[in-house]
Amino acid sequence: MGILNKLFDPNKSELKRLTKTAAKVEALASMAEGLSDEQLTAKTDEFRERYANGESLDDMLPEAFAVVREASRRVLGMYPFNVQLMGGIALHEGNISEMKTGEGKTLTSTMPVYLNAITGKGVHVITVNEYLASRDANEMGQLFNFLGLSVGLNLAGMSREEKQEAYNADITYGTNNEFGFDYLRDNMVLYKEQMVQRPLHYAVIDEVDSILIDEARTPLIISGSAKKSTQLYMQANAFVRTLSKEQDYTYDEKTKSVQLTEEGMSKAERAFGIDNLFDISHVALNHHIGQALKAHASMHLDVDYVVQDGEIVIVDQFTGRLMKGRRYSDGLHQAIEAKEGLEIQNESMTLATITFQNYFRMYQKLAGMTGTAKTEEEEFRNIYNMNVIAIPTNRDIVRDDRSDLIFATMEGKFNAVVEDIAERHAKGQPVLVGTVAIETSEYVSQLLKKKGVPHNVLNAKQHEREGNIILDAGQPGAVTIATNMAGRGTDIKLGEGVAELGGLAVIGTERHESRRIDNQLRGRSGRQGDPGVTQFYLSLEDELMRRFGSDNIKSMMSRLGMGDNEPIQSKMVSKAVESAQKRVEGNNYDARKQLLEYDDVLRQQREIIYKQRFDVLDSENLRGIVEAMIRSSLERNVYAFGPDGESEEWNIQGLLDFVYANLLPENSLDESALKELDGEEIINLLFDKIIEQYNQKEAQLSPEQMREFEKVIVLRAVDSKWMDHIDSMDQLRQGIHLRAYAQINPLNEYQQEGYRMFEAMVAAIEDDVAKYIMKAEIRNNLEREEVVKGQAVNPKAEDGEVKRKPKRNEDKAVGRNAPCPCGSGKKYKNCHGRA
Repeated sequence: MGILNKLFDPNKSELKRLTKTAAKVEALASMAEGLSDEQLTAKTDEFRERYANGESLDDMLPEAFAVVREASRRVLGMYPFNVQLMGGIALHEGNISEMKTGEGKTLTSTMPVYLNAITGKGVHVITVNEYLASRDANEMGQLFNFLGLSVGLNLAGMSREEKQEAYNADITYGTNNEFGFDYLRDNMVLYKEQMVQRPLHYAVIDEVDSILIDEARTPLIISGSAKKSTQLYMQANAFVRTLSKEQDYTYDEKTKSVQLTEEGMSKAERAFGIDNLFDISHVALNHHIGQALKAHASMHLDVDYVVQDGEIVIVDQFTGRLMKGRRYSDGLHQAIEAKEGLEIQNESMTLATITFQNYFRMYQKLAGMTGTAKTEEEEFRNIYNMNVIAIPTNRDIVRDDRSDLIFATMEGKFNAVVEDIAERHAKGQPVLVGTVAIETSEYVSQLLKKKGVPHNVLNAKQHEREGNIILDAGQPGAVTIATNMAGRGTDIKLGEGVAELGGLAVIGTERHESRRIDNQLRGRSGRQGDPGVTQFYLSLEDELMRRFGSDNIKSMMSRLGMGDNEPIQSKMVSKAVESAQKRVEGNNYDARKQLLEYDDVLRQQREIIYKQRFDVLDSENLRGIVEAMIRSSLERNVYAFGPDGESEEWNIQGLLDFVYANLLPENSLDESALKELDGEEIINLLFDKIIEQYNQKEAQLSPEQMREFEKVIVLRAVDSKWMDHIDSMDQLRQGIHLRAYAQINPLNEYQQEGYRMFEAMVAAIEDDVAKYIMKAEIRNNLEREEVVKGQAVNPKAEDGEVKRKPKRNEDKAVGRNAPCPCGSGKKYKNCHGRA
């Protein structure tokens, strides 16, 4: 297979094609060089005109790239290499350019970004953090400004006006989180003018694997507080503390699942004074005990989370950064707060949500760059329709990647790691030590302190100093301990004389479950043809080794009589580790794919609602839409009072009660006339009456007031019902896997149930709109009101209700059975006529 892959390597044919296009750019280098600064800048307007006249971006590519390349030399003092041209072409085509560390990805992106900005539709350049976004916007902004393009920077905490200005620029820099949240917020505004984003056109994602793979399972959520009791978390936590592993519960390290044993269940029933823990009335208690167990057994302090300022802060397992503001869902966060003895915060209600997968798939064209993407190529192709093209390095890589050293115990491994670091430090060689968890970085730090080796620790707790620590990491004798990929996106440049000492030494203290993360760590060394060395130290007690069959190797080592401090260096073991990693990667891909399949149900619904909501904001006159909603509501409700299996007769009295309560004034219909009609005739008669009433209402107001009144009613109804629906879908999603026990496919069930719930929500919106349009009083100072204030919502507020004041009718007394003049739809005696 290896020989076949070499013969039919699709990457080779892609590179061949890219080389030909890059040669066309190269051929125009002297033309661009001959232009004055003014002529170079004037090319932008020329390209815009040519695009407007129908010339394609592909046709303009060689010339546009040559212009940017020359401008880059003059403004930045950097001239893109041939391989960077190839990377830029791949990005323009909507693919992923895999370029090794130090190959100049940021400069590579300037060419396709410029070319696509010519369209005037806006280009988004997306990075993993605001430091990098600001840095790139400032540095590359000089180049784009020189060429006559505007550059915006989109940061958290900006005002709406600042964001609109940033998005209206030709090129906008920002983080994936901020772009996603802006999209959600835009679909919660009350006026079209409050939206900040334009339609999503073209995005280039830096560190694309981090954003589209590592963070793909973390949805963006805008939420409000749900005001639930915290007492049950405390009780469940106190109970779980009394349990012992194996006897009362089991924990599977591979799947990280925790289950109560029979003994544990009996203990729970005794502790909470109940007969059966699995009775339907104890679902909430069962859930709380489950989350408390998970908090104790599988969530570890300083690995999965840290305690900071009295709060639980999640640690990103891929980057080692603290994820402030993010919370575990489904009550797990509160369970951990109870475990650590902190104040338990309220659970929140989801108001708007989207995954990065679905947000980025909305762009017309998507491209990305990273040093490591080949291992996830299948996922990029299947989910995002992007090919991964491995771009060759400008200079050959001369780094020495050594086979893994495997020790029997953790202690033996760390002793060897510290010895290696001390030796290299003594001769002046800089060392970067990669750890998977914060606690490991702090443990290695303690060992080095005992050894008297000066060093810097770079983990989530020190991320403010990150830039400076990374800048110094290549200096002679520097020792830097970093969790995973902290410092990603910043090059480690070698200090004077370091190349002669062998370059930067990268030491990995264990393998990550993803090969990609290991490759990123290796890639910190040996940039741009620099020398370097990488070495991973493993022990049979490492989590990855424990999870995937270290027993055979352990028995082999003991048979050979090898001690704790004696390593084995074996290609076979390294291969076994790699195959374990492949299995974990496969599991993770399946989990992300499944998440996407579930989220696609909500995506289709979200797109329908957001489009209709935008149409409401964008329309001058909603009367036609409102009439259609009233008609639909009327048809559905009229037939509810029609003949059924039990009776052949229409329930005319019930129908009248409904109509008077929701649509028309009391006693405005002739009951005997209705009895003579069939369903369709009843609907037509009622609808005519409703339109008559509608016209009377409109005659009392100015057209502007009536149109605004319609918008207020529709927006309130849509927003309140949609937010309830999202929350219900979220809860459905949490519990749907239980259906699998009944031999039912949970995804199919979720799709069908989700569809039914969506249909019910649409019906509820129509009923609300019909009721409030016909019954609500219209105030002169009518204003659109948010169902949600900022980040919080009161889910108990009346759905879609327009605030009303009771209208005093001084001229004549209101009959007790007449509709209340306040417009509530209730009889006067049951509303403002109460004594």
